[in-house]
Amino acid sequence: MLYGVRHLFHSTITPGSWEGQSIRLEVISGKNLKVPSERIPACIYISLNVDPRRRWKSTIGVLASDESVVWGETVTLSLDASPTLSLEIRASFELDCMLGNGEVIGKLETSWDALLDHGNEPFDISFPPVHGVHPSLTLKAAVLHPCDNHDSALLDFIVECQIAQDTDVGHERFTTYVTSKTVSHLNDAVKHFQFVLDQCPVGHPHRAAALTNLAWAHLQGYIRKDFQDIDSITSLFYEALALRPPGHPDHPLSIYRRLKALIWRYSKECTAAYIHESAELSCKLLPLCLEGTYLRSIAAGANGVDYVIRECNNLPIDASDEGIHLRRVVLELCPLGSAHRHKTLENIAWALRSRFQQRGSIDDLDECIQCHREAVSLCPEGHSERDAYLNNLALSLDYRFDHQGNSDDLNEAISLYEEALGLRPVGHNSHHISLDNLGAAPRTHFNQRGDVNDIIRSISLRREVLMLRPPGNPYRDNTLNNLALALKIRYVKLDASEDLDEAINLHWDSLQLRPHGHPYRYKTLYSLSSALCSRFNQTRKNEDIKEAIRLSQESLKALPSLHPDRYFGYMCLQQAYLSRYQVQRKSADLSLAVENFRLASRHPTQGFPERINEAINWTFAAESHSHASTLEAYKTCFELLDRHLATRSSIVARHEVTSTFRHARTLSVDAASCAMRLDNLRNAIELVEQGRGQQWSLASRLRSPLEDLESTNANLAQEFLALSRRLSDVQASAGSVDRAAADRAVILYRRLQQQWGAVVAEIRNLKGFSQFLLPPTYEDLQAAAHHGPVIILVASQYSCGAIIVPTSGEPHHVRFPRITLPDLETLKNDFTTVIRHTDRMPPEEPRKKLRILLRMVWDEIMLPIVNVLQNDLELQPRSRIWLCPTVAFTSIPLHAANPFPMTADRSGGEPCLEDLYICSYTPTLSALIRARRMMKIHATPTFATIGQSQPGAGQGRVLPAVNKELKLVHKLVSPNIKFTNVSGDEATQAGALEALRRNTWVHLACHGTQDQEQPFNSRFAMRDKPLTLLEIIENNSPHAEFAFLSACHTAVGDEETPDEVIHLAAGLQFSGFKSVIGTLWGVTDAMAKYTVGAFYEKMFENLEDGGVIDCTKAAWALNHATNAVKTKVPLEQRMVFIHIGV
Repeated sequence: MLYGVRHLFHSTITPGSWEGQSIRLEVISGKNLKVPSERIPACIYISLNVDPRRRWKSTIGVLASDESVVWGETVTLSLDASPTLSLEIRASFELDCMLGNGEVIGKLETSWDALLDHGNEPFDISFPPVHGVHPSLTLKAAVLHPCDNHDSALLDFIVECQIAQDTDVGHERFTTYVTSKTVSHLNDAVKHFQFVLDQCPVGHPHRAAALTNLAWAHLQGYIRKDFQDIDSITSLFYEALALRPPGHPDHPLSIYRRLKALIWRYSKECTAAYIHESAELSCKLLPLCLEGTYLRSIAAGANGVDYVIRECNNLPIDASDEGIHLRRVVLELCPLGSAHRHKTLENIAWALRSRFQQRGSIDDLDECIQCHREAVSLCPEGHSERDAYLNNLALSLDYRFDHQGNSDDLNEAISLYEEALGLRPVGHNSHHISLDNLGAAPRTHFNQRGDVNDIIRSISLRREVLMLRPPGNPYRDNTLNNLALALKIRYVKLDASEDLDEAINLHWDSLQLRPHGHPYRYKTLYSLSSALCSRFNQTRKNEDIKEAIRLSQESLKALPSLHPDRYFGYMCLQQAYLSRYQVQRKSADLSLAVENFRLASRHPTQGFPERINEAINWTFAAESHSHASTLEAYKTCFELLDRHLATRSSIVARHEVTSTFRHARTLSVDAASCAMRLDNLRNAIELVEQGRGQQWSLASRLRSPLEDLESTNANLAQEFLALSRRLSDVQASAGSVDRAAADRAVILYRRLQQQWGAVVAEIRNLKGFSQFLLPPTYEDLQAAAHHGPVIILVASQYSCGAIIVPTSGEPHHVRFPRITLPDLETLKNDFTTVIRHTDRMPPEEPRKKLRILLRMVWDEIMLPIVNVLQNDLELQPRSRIWLCPTVAFTSIPLHAANPFPMTADRSGGEPCLEDLYICSYTPTLSALIRARRMMKIHATPTFATIGQSQPGAGQGRVLPAVNKELKLVHKLVSPNIKFTNVSGDEATQAGALEALRRNTWVHLACHGTQDQEQPFNSRFAMRDKPLTLLEIIENNSPHAEFAFLSACHTAVGDEETPDEVIHLAAGLQFSGFKSVIGTLWGVTDAMAKYTVGAFYEKMFENLEDGGVIDCTKAAWALNHATNAVKTKVPLEQRMVFIHIGV
């Protein structure tokens, strides 16, 4: 207990004058407080023994990392006792309930006179040395004035129970053992500690302390090889720790003691389980150890946690769940700034990549790459290990490219390989590793681009590496296999049989170096199988194909059922069975080939790119051999593509994926053609819809209307909506130039996608929602024909034809017996050529070549359709129809089909398509259904004209007629509609986007450009910078109704993926505009105003009489306008405009 003091009396006490006096003693601090037994104390305290029976004990102090303690404690003591006293510094090994008096650090006999001989100033008092250092205390002492009111401290009577006495003796004997190494002292200490434990049964308050003392003494004997029973020692520490659970004052120190025992045991036995548990305990211990304490410094030091980290980092890479958990635990022990962090990151990255190789989880690979990136950042230029860390990051990116197909990963990997190679010049012991890794890049480029120079470069690098890996080199087997793979690819490209022979020999050499039990033997097995299969195709030698099948089967036996590389075993088996079937024509071989197609394409742990390619090959084989699995193969393709695209966080990234699969571009029409040939028209419609416009379909899922769901389960609807918004928001950061930031965004997107998918699955469990966001059925799609039939025009390599979806009933098949896909490609190219030539023709000159082409469209394509419309469906004249073209049909002006008579006045001629029906287009049936559904959202009509006659630099020439066109439109718009004009300096990218967002009706007059290479970069020219298709798509305008795009090329897609229908008009429809007029080619500035004027005159007639502005009349108005201006506007400029939507 501390007491306040008012006055101090500084006179010196003469001998014999202590009676009635008191002294004020301040215990300030201590330093060099080493514990003789080298045990870690729980605390330090001071014991002042005033006589043999009485003492005063200070409060406890926690030892700091510099072996000092600050008490700052003041005590008032009566001087009635003996003039001499004993001053002790003691270490206690318990904070909570002290057993005995602890261990003596220093003991000094002194007198009151000696303490008071320092004039009320702090002074140091030194104790006998411990381990070569003198412990010391800083004190301050003064006599109190007799007149002061003061209470003396109550002194403890020194009365010790037997277990305390035995504990103290045990501490004394143990300390003597540590300093003398005499085993008898240790035995004596153990005897006393064991006696104490025997007196502390279960439930005794001192049992934990007794257990700890005995365990620590035994541990020292184990370390000195004086005791062998480490298991009993361990159990003592376990029990002590269990008696001091989290929250107990002695819990941290109990963890440390248990940790110390494990470390010593591991150092002697090297059993991984002990270092694993040490790491777990270390993670629990460090947060409990305050910074600056002695316990923290020792626990985290070279013989504590630091040792655990080093030993864990030296363990072999373990890709098991337990092994990776250990790596994560160790990483927790290495915060930013830790000298071990980069090594720990590399280890966890290696383990994660190994587990990915075994299980195929992209989450493992993503985390692996994140760890590699941080490790590289911790090894700046000049760091001795930078080359290895660069190489490892590149290798993981390479794996992810193979699994995900993202070219950014490949490009970054190559760049990192090159940087690593620069740090490993010729003569460096890892030069051959970097050269080998870099040799894979040209082969990958060849697979993407087909340039034979890439594969030649790869072979050259592989040969160079092989020279650096002579017989006996541990990497030679891998190089032999890699060189063989490159040679086989060149054989396929150039049909050079010597390449194939060399490849087979190299594979055999590699197999010799990979005996049974080798972890990568299976890779050489299936690679050799593929090469032998190729030789069978060339030589027809039966032994080759039998060996190929055997090798593939052996490779599969070597792998567990979900190993990602089983895919390659299945793939090689199907190649072998299919090759043998093509020679021997045994139906069993074809069945086995199809079964392995099925197994490969559905192997869940292999990446989507490989599986999609295998499914595409399945469609080719099934079509070629008229197998019953053909439709199954197509459906597998669509399912895999859909799932693969869903992993991409932006619409641009999805388009890049689609472009990668060159053979996938016609899948939808080929699937539809297959179903049509089987007379399964409903399935054909479902397949062509599922396979086309996937970009729009995936993007629209995040904008799905939820009225029905909200009325059924409002909470689930809100959760779905919130996740959809988060998915939309994360897309922007996924396109970051910073690769690490882009990675983080993609990982976040994937996690959100998983959560979103779980919510969708929950929604599908609701009654009436089982088909929520699933590919629509025929019954769903028939809603597109509610206001008139939809004609799907299918252009496939296998057949060309049309399917008419009526308002009700079954679909109708229209065959084009004389039209093939090459014919359509020729017709499309002819239109492009003829339209280009009309640019140089005067308006009045007849368009003879164009009329011939349009008559061909009528005779071969549209007339058979019209016959069904008129005769089978009995469709009334001037009814509406919707055209849904595919592939080559998308670039042919179907709406302008015309049986042109030879006479110029059309006397005696037949009516053309637009005389018979009001034609509109739709990218997909779903797009039309979505647009109609959005018509439920009503807003007050507002009209905006957006025009730019003088676009910014590099965006096109001046358009002198634009402003006149805008004025004309303004004049024709009903005066009771709010009107805004955005032109000149106001027609900027932001200004145009704002006008699109705020208005329900929009007329754009400007330059339009369809970017064939990057269709989402298609754009409208504005004053400052262009307004791109991507920006339009992201501009959600649910209240928008109608847009007239008086600009060039706004309704024509790109050449590479025409079935994705990625153009400006489709983008505006997706953003919310239900009805859009676009253009198939260039618009003549001077001619556009005639069609525009005639269109709006018809569109706004009768509004003065109370009529309502209606975007569904746009198709009729355009039909009227093209007929009204035929004497003023040449044919190609009349037919350039098409209507899309409702």
